[in-house]
Amino acid sequence: MPLTYHPNPGTIVICDYSTGFIAPEMVKARPVVVLSPRRRTGQLVTVVPLSSTEPNPFEPWHVLLPATAYPPARGPMWVKADMLATVALTRLDRVKVKGPGGTRTYQTFQMDAACLAAIRAAVKAALAIT
Repeated sequence: MPLTYHPNPGTIVICDYSTGFIAPEMVKARPVVVLSPRRRTGQLVTVVPLSSTEPNPFEPWHVLLPATAYPPARGPMWVKADMLATVALTRLDRVKVKGPGGTRTYQTFQMDAACLAAIRAAVKAALAIT
């Protein structure tokens, strides 16, 4: 079920890119970090995707996250700030996590201030903003 509220900047949620995008754009559901604050309408959210695939080559618009930034990850995660997108709130959902005994829970995760600052710097690099 999609989110019914605008998440705070730094929140990690799942974004469904499967409709309306064309490869090499993102074309599947993946974790993203929310960058935009809630606006007056609140129906659009600016996000950057996370990926478990190491970028090659590593560029200034990529950020390697510490292991604690996204607990469900099974390995290293990178922010791909060059894939910045503004999406409809209806594309976003909480992260499905296996709880005790295999039960499914839905959660969001929050980036710390240092990670969020590094992501914003990477977005500036991707957009050539000085």
